[in-house]
Amino acid sequence: MSLSFNLSEEQQMLRDMAHDFAKNEIRPVAEHYDTSMEYPWEIIKKAHELGLVSTHVSEEQGGMALSAMDGLLIAEELAWGCTGIGTALEANGLAQQPVILGGSKALKDKYLAPMVEEPKMCAYAVTEPGAGSDVQGMKTTAVKQGDKYILNGSKMWITNAGICDWMFVVALTDPSKRASGGMTAFVVEKDWDGVLVGKKEINMGQRCSDTRGVTFENVEIPEENVVGRVGDGWKLAMAAFDYTRPAVACAAVGLARAAMEHAIGYSTQRRAFGKPLFSHQAIAFMIAEMSMNIEAGRMLCWKSAAMKDAGLRNTMEASHAKAFCADMAMKVATDAVQVFGGYGFNTEYPVEKLMRDAKIFQIYEGTSQIQRLIISRELFVRNR
Repeated sequence: MSLSFNLSEEQQMLRDMAHDFAKNEIRPVAEHYDTSMEYPWEIIKKAHELGLVSTHVSEEQGGMALSAMDGLLIAEELAWGCTGIGTALEANGLAQQPVILGGSKALKDKYLAPMVEEPKMCAYAVTEPGAGSDVQGMKTTAVKQGDKYILNGSKMWITNAGICDWMFVVALTDPSKRASGGMTAFVVEKDWDGVLVGKKEINMGQRCSDTRGVTFENVEIPEENVVGRVGDGWKLAMAAFDYTRPAVACAAVGLARAAMEHAIGYSTQRRAFGKPLFSHQAIAFMIAEMSMNIEAGRMLCWKSAAMKDAGLRNTMEASHAKAFCADMAMKVATDAVQVFGGYGFNTEYPVEKLMRDAKIFQIYEGTSQIQRLIISRELFVRNR
C-alpha cells in the first residue's frame, strides 16, 4: 500500500482555477466588501458560473458530487482571497450536507437541484440564543398536527439567513428524548408565513458574510419536508460536521497562508537596524513557525478529508483539524501584525483585517473548546 500527497491532474486544475478566481475576482474587492459589509452577490454569481458553489450536490440532482478532498482545495484558495467572501461562498455546504445525507429524493430534487442551475443560497439554522455550543439545550419545537408540523422558536448567528431560499432547521419533536431521538430536521423556506429574519449582525470580521437571528412563529411545515427519519435531526446535524469541519479548517489554512505571505513580503522590503527585517533572527524564526504550522494544519485537513472519502469515520480527525487550524490561523495572523509593527495595526495594511477575520474560526462550526471535548471523548471511547 502506498501513500501519496500528490494531487491528480483534475485536482490540480481545480485548485488552480480556485486560486485564479481568488486572485482575480476576490482579492481586488475584499477591502470593499469588508468596509461596506455588502453581501458579495456579484462574486457569488461569477463563482457559480465556474462551478465553485454547491460543489457537493450529487450528480443525480445535476451537481458535480465533488469529494471532501476536492472541497478542501477550493476552500483554502477562496479563503486565501478573503475568508468573509469565502464563508459566503462555502456556507451552502453546511446546510446542504444533511439533506444530501438523509433527505428523500423528492426533497433533494426540490431544494438541491435548483441550486446547481442558478446561484441560490441556503442556511444551517441550528444554533439558538441560549444554546450555542450546547445544541442539546435547544428550545425550538415542532409539534405534529395532522400532515404538518408547527414550528416555534428562535435561532441565532445563522449564516446566509437574510439571503437564503431555505434553511435546514432542527427542532424538538419529543422534548423528553432530546438528542436521543427527540430532535427532527426540516427544510424550511424563508418566505413561508411566520419565518421572521432579524437584522444583519455587525461582526468583528468576515463582515460581508450575512449573519442574522431567525424567529419562527407558528410556521407550518409539510410532513414531506422532514429530512431523514423523525427523531434523527441531531444525528444529521452532527454528521454534516464530519464533512464541513475539514473544509472550514482548510479555510483557516488559506487565511494563515495569506498572512504569512504578507509578512514575508513586508519583511523583505522594510529595513531595521541597517538591514532587511527578515535578516533578524527574531523575525525569520517567527515566519518559519508560521510555515511549519500552516503545513501541519493542511496535513490534518487532508487526512480527515481522505478518511471521509474512504468511507471511514473521521469525527476525531475532523476535530483535530478544526481545533488546530483555527488556533493556528489566529496565531499566524497575530504574528503577521507583529511583523508589520505599527503598520500592522492600521487599516491601510492587509494584516489587521486578517486578524479580525481569523477569530471566528475559533468559534463557528464548533468552538475550539468543543473540538477538544469531542477529541477527548473520542479518545476515551476508542481506548476503553
